[in-house]
Amino acid sequence: MQPYTYLLIDFACISIPFLASFYKKHAFYKEWLPFFKANIIIALLFIVWDSIFTNIGVWGFNTDYLTGFHIGNLPIEEILFFICIPYCCVFTFFALKHIIKKNPLEKTASALSYLCILVFGIVGLLHTEKLYTSITLLSTSIFLIYLKVKKVNLSYHYLTFFLILPFFCISNGILTGSFLVKKPIVWYNNAENLGVRISNIPIEDSIYGMLLIFMNIELYRYFKNKKTIYK
Repeated sequence: MQPYTYLLIDFACISIPFLASFYKKHAFYKEWLPFFKANIIIALLFIVWDSIFTNIGVWGFNTDYLTGFHIGNLPIEEILFFICIPYCCVFTFFALKHIIKKNPLEKTASALSYLCILVFGIVGLLHTEKLYTSITLLSTSIFLIYLKVKKVNLSYHYLTFFLILPFFCISNGILTGSFLVKKPIVWYNNAENLGVRISNIPIEDSIYGMLLIFMNIELYRYFKNKKTIYK
C-alpha cells in the first residue's frame, strides 16, 4: 500500500465533502459547473508554480509513496491535490454560508486582512532570497490587497480557512513526514523557506493554502454570480 499513500491522502480529504455534496437540502453538486470552471484555472496556475519550484529544487517528492504516474515533472497525486483540497474548501465555504447565518468573524475580517497584508508583505520583502517564503507571502499579500480594493467581505473565507486548518495540519503533516510515515512524502529545501515548522510543516504551507483557498472561492463566486445574472 505504500506507493498509494499520497493518493489515499487525496481521496481521504475529498471523500466526505464529495458524499455530502448530494445532501438534498443544500446540494453542492449543483454548484459543480462554477466550481470546476474556477478550479481548472486556479489549478493550472498552481501547477505551473509547483512545476517550476520542483524543477529548481525548492521542494520535491519521495517516490516510495507515489504510484509512479507523472504529468511533466509532477506526480499525478500532486495534480489531484489541486483538485481535491480546493473541492473540500469550497464545499466548506458553501456549507458554512447555509449553516452559519451570523458569522463570528464579520467584524474582525477587515482588520485580519490588514494584518495579513502587512505581516506577509513585510516578511516577504525581508526574505527575497528565500523563494518559497517571498513568493508565497508577497503573492498572498497582493491578492488580499486586490480583495480589499474590490471590497469583498472575507468573513466566510477566513471562517472556512480556520475551520479546515486542523484537517490541513493532519493531511500536510502526513505529507511532510508526521503520523503515518517515517520519511516525508513531500520534502522541502530549507534554504528556500524560513525554517519555521509546525510539527514538520513549513509555516509557508499555511499561507500557500490560504492563497489557494481564497483564489478558488473567489473565482467560484465569480462564475456562480455570472451564471445567476444570465438566468
